[in-house]
Amino acid sequence: MTNLAVDLGPRSYPIQIGSGFTAAIGAFARTVAPQSELALIVTDENVDPHAPPLAESLKAAGFRTSTVILQPGEATKSLTWANELYDELAELNADRRTLVVALGGGVIGDLAGFAAATYNRGLPLFMVPTTLLSMVDSSVGGKVGINHDRGKNLIGAFHQPAGVAIDLDYLKSLPDREFRSGLAEVVKYGVILDAEFFDYLERNSAAILARDPAVLETIVTRSCALKAHVVERDEREETGLRAMLNYGHTFAHAFEIIAGYGTWLHGEAVSAGMVCAAQLAQNLGRVPDGFAARQMNLLERFGLPIQPLPEWDAGEMVDAMRRDKKSQAGRLRFVLPTKLGHVELVDGIDEAEVRRVLGH
Repeated sequence: MTNLAVDLGPRSYPIQIGSGFTAAIGAFARTVAPQSELALIVTDENVDPHAPPLAESLKAAGFRTSTVILQPGEATKSLTWANELYDELAELNADRRTLVVALGGGVIGDLAGFAAATYNRGLPLFMVPTTLLSMVDSSVGGKVGINHDRGKNLIGAFHQPAGVAIDLDYLKSLPDREFRSGLAEVVKYGVILDAEFFDYLERNSAAILARDPAVLETIVTRSCALKAHVVERDEREETGLRAMLNYGHTFAHAFEIIAGYGTWLHGEAVSAGMVCAAQLAQNLGRVPDGFAARQMNLLERFGLPIQPLPEWDAGEMVDAMRRDKKSQAGRLRFVLPTKLGHVELVDGIDEAEVRRVLGH
């Protein structure tokens, strides 16, 4: 078992990372929510088989439990499904001590977290991520939200969890496409913060794809530690530091909107978005020769997309980028690298340069 912590003063919380410890998750949840009597498990149809063992663990720790099973997919991150959770919480007579347990990937974590942040002005949230992407990214940091037709995650809040339990055994049954999608966010951490970690990913790409347990624990632990480091220093994106975690995401969110939510998995869109961001940085003379190719080669090795589809309209993609949360007064802003392990937020990028990267 590896123990990490996100140090945010009164909003600090622990992260436990290990294998085969679902039976002990209830005891962990009890330590971070000692006054909670009721736990609402929110999951989806893909992850539903994991819900009964988790419920038993929570019951053994003294929780009463109820489970909501939602439809899988990005379309579930909506006001419609948030309202379903509100209805369930009201039916259960949930109070401000009721623990919302998010069992699933990023969609479930974001949606359940949003419901927890907004019902009764805030309920404690406990994250049990089951995908690689949610383990290394969305379960840590307190960003919760839902999508709008005009933009991804446009409706949301900052709501830090009470704790995060990462059981790597969930990855054994994760579909290959979902697993590879998560690797995009892992690569991102190497690019933006840790050149040595990027080197490690290159050297161990075969073992990663083979899901070697020791290697998986290393990449999940390092990714969580790097994200915690950033969140501790800029919890609510007030200094610009946390924006670096959105490397590739301005492009990626536009791809997801234009393609239709769920057509590409989030990590697939992030992969292509990082390739576009690196190419944009190269065209602007911001990175050394070979940087963009090296990043692209690793993403290709992991079987991830490296460019938007040619039929997507460039004008629509640029319009979507203007609605990105990093944009200011419609001016395009991107997180761009300067070298491996370092990125910066760059303002006022010429639209023509963006279209050039998009191939239009």
